[in-house]
Parts: sequence; structure tokens; C-alpha cells
Amino acid sequence: MSSFRGEAQIAAGIIDAHAGAVGAGIGTGRMVKIIGTSSCDIITVPSNGILADIPGICGQVQGSVLPGYVGIEAGQAAVGDIFNWFVSDICGAGHERFATLEAEAEQQYPGQHGLIALDWHNGNRNVLCDQQLSGLLLGMTLKTTPVDIYLALIEATAFGARKILDRLAEYDIAIDEIVCCGGIAEKSPLLMQIYADILNRKLLISASSQTCALGAAIFAAVNTGRFATVEDAQKRFCHFKEKVYHPINNNVSTYQKLYEIYSDLHDGFGNVRNGLDYGMIMKRINIKNK
Repeated sequence: MSSFRGEAQIAAGIIDAHAGAVGAGIGTGRMVKIIGTSSCDIITVPSNGILADIPGICGQVQGSVLPGYVGIEAGQAAVGDIFNWFVSDICGAGHERFATLEAEAEQQYPGQHGLIALDWHNGNRNVLCDQQLSGLLLGMTLKTTPVDIYLALIEATAFGARKILDRLAEYDIAIDEIVCCGGIAEKSPLLMQIYADILNRKLLISASSQTCALGAAIFAAVNTGRFATVEDAQKRFCHFKEKVYHPINNNVSTYQKLYEIYSDLHDGFGNVRNGLDYGMIMKRINIKNK
């Protein structure tokens, strides 16, 4: 019978998005935006400062992502799921249709389709935190095409992402750069450019397509003593793709005007402004759940 001597390394569980954020290179001033079927936005701030509770986000927890930092998490309940619903269920097409729609969409300029959508097809996770809200598409005419709607849905998810950034800015959370990861970030240059224009920020993409696994490996490397800190390991293993998405000034200006319209719809249907509670209409027509 053999006997084991020495220290035993015990594995501990971690939330996949948190490991992915570490693998994507999260750090002070650097948000990681995971874009997939839904989205998850994660940023860390040093725990030695005074941080007010931020309403309308998913979580704000000491040490949840990195030791010595408060992890702040927000996100959207549906992103890629919305696009897949539209292409697969509404258009009745296969995944090859995505490439056709993206090619057609690249020929349009911002605002050309005349549509505004709300990205609440699976409720609003942040910042309204109301899962009974639903999607909306405004501005359709007899000339509206599938590519018009597809573009409007992409823009709606970007506007929703900006709402989260605006909420963090209200509470002085500094975001110097955004690193994106996930399948959509890697596969859709169209979406990435629209996000850069609407968020008005430079967007990087993680060089790793397996950021969750990389983040877990980084923690293991620190735990076994190969690196003194997570930050040291990130410097060795976290890199970014050469392609960087920069805001296009003319697009930023147009999208700012559309964002103001989106905000009016967001606040009206989200019951943010006094006297406007159109969200009750969404809930009243949802009779299937009653």
C-alpha cells in the first residue's frame, strides 16, 4: 500500500464569468465584457477605497473576482439569444443567414433603417432589474426589411450596454478600456464596430478564445507558487488580438441622437421618469402568464 506525503492542492469552484474576466486580463480601469447568448460586464476596483452601493447592478462583492478588489458585475439577459431568435424563429433561416445579414448590414449607414428597439426580449437584468419587461420595435413601415430589423436589434443591445456604463459612471467607476471576449466578439466585426460607436470607446478582444479556462489556470499557477499574484500571471498569459475597434466620429454623433430616443423609451417603459409607466402595458398584454 502506497502512502501520500506532502501538501494536497484542493480545487475550489469559481463562477465561469469571473474566471473568464481574469483570463481576459481584468484589472483596475479595465472592464471585461463577455458577449454571448447574454452579456456579462465585470470590473474590479481596489477595496481600500470608499465605494457606494450601486443600484441596478447584479453584484458588488469583496474578493469575488480578484483578491484585494471589489468585483462589480452587471449584464444583459439576452444578446445573442435575440439575434438567434430573429434569424432562426422569425426568418426561419439557418446560421448561414447570419453571414448574409451582416454583409447586407455593412452597406447601411447609422440611422438609415429608421428603427429603434428595446432589448428586453428576456426581461431587463440591469439597470431596471425587471424580468417582466419585454422587447419592442418602433418605426416599422412597409419598406422595413429583415436586415433593417437585424441592425436595430444589434444597436438595441449596444444601447442597453451603454446604459450600464452610464450607471457605473454615475458612481465614479473609472473605465479606461474595455476588453471583449466570447463567441460574438470574435465572430462579428459588424457588432463590434457598432458597439465601439455607440459606447464611444476603444474595444479590444482577448487573444484567448477560452478565457474561462485560462482564468482558472492563472489561479492554479498562483496557488502552486509559480506566480506571486494573479496580476503577475496575467502579465504573462493575457494578451489581445491585433484588431482593435475604434469609434468612428460621424457614427458616434448619429448614434448619440438615437441613444437619446432609446433612453426616452427605456425610461418610459421602465417607469424611471415620474408620470411615465408604459411598462405596465407590456405586463398587461403578457396574458399567457396569468
